[in-house]
Amino acid sequence: MNSILEGRDGLRTVVEQIAEVAGYLWQKGWAERNGGNITVNVTEYADEAIRQMPAISQPISIGCVLPQLKGCYFYCKGTGKRMRDLARRPMENGSIIRILDDCASYVIIADNPVMPTSELPSHLLLHNYLLESGSTYKACVHTHPIELVAMSHNNRFLNTEVLTKTLWSMIPETLAFAPLGMGVVPYAMPSSIELAEATLEQIKKYDVVLWEKHGALAVGTDVMDAFDQIDVLNKSANIYMCARNMGFEPDGMTDEAVTEIQQVFKLPTKRPC
Repeated sequence: MNSILEGRDGLRTVVEQIAEVAGYLWQKGWAERNGGNITVNVTEYADEAIRQMPAISQPISIGCVLPQLKGCYFYCKGTGKRMRDLARRPMENGSIIRILDDCASYVIIADNPVMPTSELPSHLLLHNYLLESGSTYKACVHTHPIELVAMSHNNRFLNTEVLTKTLWSMIPETLAFAPLGMGVVPYAMPSSIELAEATLEQIKKYDVVLWEKHGALAVGTDVMDAFDQIDVLNKSANIYMCARNMGFEPDGMTDEAVTEIQQVFKLPTKRPC
């Protein structure tokens, strides 16, 4: 059986980038066993031949109606699949799905009938919002960055302003590459509608959200963009912890220094469409 990627360089490039990021997540220790998930909107690569592809699964309910997603196509990491395996064989450990006209169900069209991540409804809820708001963001990444998760065990850092100010102040690059800061979602059952809805509210203001005692989720223009934002924020968390392990509370950059960087580099204070 030929892969859906055959003869489609644009789609192949996206899937190869997904595989590359999956490898980074594993190498960093952020994707134990089958932890984490990735979804990317690949509708722009759905040519007429793809649109005519027969389903290789029965229709599967999303659990809600998402009107912006009618006829959209997504690459999804498979449920129970490991990032380290996805990095080597992305089309064996993930699948491409088509959202049906009822906007409430989907079918798998390629390459294998691998069921998407169990958190697919949460991801699709975010993708629906991104399209509705006119965003150019197409990727959603969830992973378990060690230092950020550790910080979420301290109530002090469950305050978005405190967390963001601390992370921004550790190194200028964090402010430059994650200028919106980081939202926080109190602990909720993984894959629950409560977690999905709380995350959606935070994504309206932030590109990256910390899930208390669980992990982080980011949206971005592509999968590398989403990964990069989590990466720079976690780097700051690591610097903070290194200082604490040396026996002192890091001073961090002053408010004046942070403001200067924001002004000089004209950093956004809200997400552009």
